[in-house]
Amino acid sequence: MPLWTIYHSADTFTVGERRELAEVITDYYADVVGLPRFYVVVIFREIPTDDFYVGGRPTGSAARVTIDHIARRAPDSATRRRMTTRLSGLLTPLMDKHPEVHWEFHIDETSEELWMINGLVPPPAGSDAEKAWAAANAVSPY
Repeated sequence: MPLWTIYHSADTFTVGERRELAEVITDYYADVVGLPRFYVVVIFREIPTDDFYVGGRPTGSAARVTIDHIARRAPDSATRRRMTTRLSGLLTPLMDKHPEVHWEFHIDETSEELWMINGLVPPPAGSDAEKAWAAANAVSPY
């Protein structure tokens, strides 16, 4: 499961921009990585300007993205760098529309052994069961 939590200053992104970015993120993980679409969770958290500090000072406009990867992990440094570059590419078109925004992101990787959906351990990566979950876009016993 990739979980993207996007902390942002109040009124930084429109509802339409949020929906579009959530779709772009989901499309990437489904089409490029091969994950079931329902594995992808995107949460937008609006932060009051008085509560968002960068460099010890309140910032007028900022976005901080935390990305948790559980379903897949990068095996080496080169793969992590490619992944970081690709994920930056998902954010850049939206952020280019808001040049006043200071933005950054980081990725955490968690063991898939510490993850369940609806009380089930997700099927192994690339397995027939995972493919069935992706085709149904739903959890089912396997």
